[in-house]
Amino acid sequence: MNIIDLLNDSLAYIREETKFVPEIGIVLGSGLSQLTHEIEIVHQIEYSDIPHFPQSTVKGHKSQLIFGKIKGKNIVCMSGRFHYYEGYTMTQVTYPIRLMKLLGVKNLIVSNASGGLNPNQEVGDLVIISDHINLQPEHPLRGKNYDELGPRFPDMMHTYNAQWIEAGLEIARSMNIRCEKGVYVGVQGPTFETPAEYKFFHLIGGDAVGMSTVPEVIVARHMGMEVFGISVIADCGYPLNKMQEVSHDIVLQKASEAEPKMTGLVVELISRM
Repeated sequence: MNIIDLLNDSLAYIREETKFVPEIGIVLGSGLSQLTHEIEIVHQIEYSDIPHFPQSTVKGHKSQLIFGKIKGKNIVCMSGRFHYYEGYTMTQVTYPIRLMKLLGVKNLIVSNASGGLNPNQEVGDLVIISDHINLQPEHPLRGKNYDELGPRFPDMMHTYNAQWIEAGLEIARSMNIRCEKGVYVGVQGPTFETPAEYKFFHLIGGDAVGMSTVPEVIVARHMGMEVFGISVIADCGYPLNKMQEVSHDIVLQKASEAEPKMTGLVVELISRM
């Protein structure tokens, strides 16, 4: 079966479960699942019940597709995402994004916990993604292109919606949240970065580094969605005198501590979409 057939199978199953049509899709990163408490839930589907849908294997990621409303807007939320380092193909990593589009999603919000590369950052700060550098070892659009899904050579000039970036910064200021816009560097993982790698990512223009987000964003833009991305700084890697040993448990803890700020900003942004 090709990707179109697989997606149609998944779509048919979901449509049998719910007729709810979302306009906004949300992807929650490590330790950032509390946003689901803001949803007026209409329906929930386990990933394991959806034909051809991957399963999350990483601590801090649940495995539910949640349909409901936030601030009166119809949303579908991925509580748990997939990563290339888990052994999935890029087609599998980005499969939910394509399915969201077929469900009706026009606008995508992606979040993640990341390592800080800007000397002005502190753990717990937010970074609204203004651009990215793709250093993942595989491209999600490699292979046969299906014109039904998007163009062979999509433009990436305006990857992240400029209006939403400015709105996010204004919301952060009004809530007295430390937040800047910046460039996200997407890497494979699963190792955390070495001191030399942190320095390199800073020197090439990065403000945050992580192991997700970029493939999903590329596919979202391929399918014509507007994108807003936000990172929670869970550890600082540059300058090197701010660097400390890090573990996944520490990332989850720091992301969880900063989550109320991210949730408040995102909920207010959704009300303006």
